[in-house]
Amino acid sequence: MEGEKHNTEESQSNLQEHKIPLMTPYQLGSFSLSHRVVLAPLTRQRSYNYVPQPHAILYYSQRTSPGGLLITEATGVSDSAQGYPDTPGIWTEEQVEAWKPIVNAVHEKGGIFFCQIWHTGRVSHVDYQPNGQSPFSSTDRKISGQIQLPNGKDYADFSTPRALKIEEIPPIVNDFRLAARNAIKAGFDGVEIHGAHGYILDQFMKDGVNNRTDQYGGSLENRCRFPLEVVEAVADEIGPERLGIRLSPFTQFLDSSDSDPEALGLYMAEALNKYNILYAHYVEPRLVTSFESLATNNSLLLHSLLPMKKAFKGNFLVAGGYHREDGNAAIANGKANLVVYGRLFLANPDLPRRFELNAPLNKYNRDTFYTPDPVVGYTSTSIASLLQNSLLLIC
Repeated sequence: MEGEKHNTEESQSNLQEHKIPLMTPYQLGSFSLSHRVVLAPLTRQRSYNYVPQPHAILYYSQRTSPGGLLITEATGVSDSAQGYPDTPGIWTEEQVEAWKPIVNAVHEKGGIFFCQIWHTGRVSHVDYQPNGQSPFSSTDRKISGQIQLPNGKDYADFSTPRALKIEEIPPIVNDFRLAARNAIKAGFDGVEIHGAHGYILDQFMKDGVNNRTDQYGGSLENRCRFPLEVVEAVADEIGPERLGIRLSPFTQFLDSSDSDPEALGLYMAEALNKYNILYAHYVEPRLVTSFESLATNNSLLLHSLLPMKKAFKGNFLVAGGYHREDGNAAIANGKANLVVYGRLFLANPDLPRRFELNAPLNKYNRDTFYTPDPVVGYTSTSIASLLQNSLLLIC
């Protein structure tokens, strides 16, 4: 027994000596993180009737480590915010109560939990909307392609949106504010505003979508007005020290693109400083139209998030096809404070530990990403039994 104890202590000592950048501690505002590996907000479509389900308790707790930061799947701010089957919301008391045991499970394992709040805008269909109304956006131009309907089986063309009137924008800002209040009521440590990937805030920011001629269109200042109004409202409601935002200026997801994405990303980074929010979460230029990294010869790879990190005075998170090696490099080279992982975390609930040990990773199965099954591809992935001799894998 003494020999086993000695070997364990020696292994732990070696582990500390070989600590990789991703596994170093970080002070995120008032939150003491034990490592830099963050669970990305990942839509899973298993919240039946838009209410979080008990099976999410195991899903999130599996991916929790002491001092680890987790961000929820995108969570609707209102009944008009939906555009995918069985995605959770946080605008009703029932939803708030359903989130509480999930949050508690994460906290019991020592995790820090942020709720990502969103509105899909024109990424919707009349079947998702209250009373079958048209979805709304910055524009009346609809998205090409088709959308999965609420029954999870049928598909149809995206509905043509209607452009919001100026007086209709403040109530949506208020929806975000109330959703943030509900998130704190549910026990979350903070909130991330979803301003990326072609959803409503992105639809206002990007000139490839926003064709308005009023105070919410045209110049960068005007196009970013609505997102920044949301930031201000949420910061006032819950405190800027509990608030982050996700942005993807370079993506063209869901027909949402900008003629000068670097200028957009830089403008937002500088504008956000006024509100002293906790973090900015940017998606890499290498992710443009899907969630696969681009070929190395793509011209967009010449762009970098570094100017945005330098401009933003808060904590800077990066996401977009990261693996262990480039995640370590991002931390070591000062490119980011934290690195956000999605698909790898789905297949490897113990991802930080695997990174720490340089242990083999399970392969993810894309076919199970967006299904209603509460087990398969959701909580069925095994957590490795990382034995003491796995410490030999450390590099």
